[in-house]
Amino acid sequence: MAMESATLAGGCFWCLEAVFDQLSGVESVESGYMGGETPNPKYEAICRGNTGHAEVVRIVFDPAVVGYPDLLDVFFTIHDPTTLDRQGNDVGSQYRSAIFFHTPEQEHAAREAIAKRTADKLWPRPIVTQVTPASAFWPAEDEHQEYFERVGHRNPYCTMVVEPKVQKFRKRFLDRLKK
Repeated sequence: MAMESATLAGGCFWCLEAVFDQLSGVESVESGYMGGETPNPKYEAICRGNTGHAEVVRIVFDPAVVGYPDLLDVFFTIHDPTTLDRQGNDVGSQYRSAIFFHTPEQEHAAREAIAKRTADKLWPRPIVTQVTPASAFWPAEDEHQEYFERVGHRNPYCTMVVEPKVQKFRKRFLDRLKK
């Protein structure tokens, strides 16, 4: 079976990349930008919030090992899908919760995942995750790739924000970690 791609936005891409890098069946994770109008955006412009792009991760995965619904389960576990244009102290549309689908099947799975979590009343507020077609993916600058792995505990943001998400993931999905 051929590899597939998923593109997700759930706050800072360092958090998402650090988690999905550890998930069995994930071949690669690349931080980048999607959903805006500015071609070839740069991090500084993204941070100012005037490009329309979200910080995203592009995940290449083996659907024979990990399904798209499994990726969405991890996604909804590690971020708050009920806060519009923010995750914790990261505020702006670049930090929105979004699922950029690549196929009609992914769109269906995303809408189904949101409907199920809404029906299960997992959060006291409504889910605001956008479900939108994937558009041009712009890779983030090299210094943002594998950031948590390279910088990790030397950066207070990683210690306070990224590490707790990684630990939550590892605890909940222990049986799904790469060997």
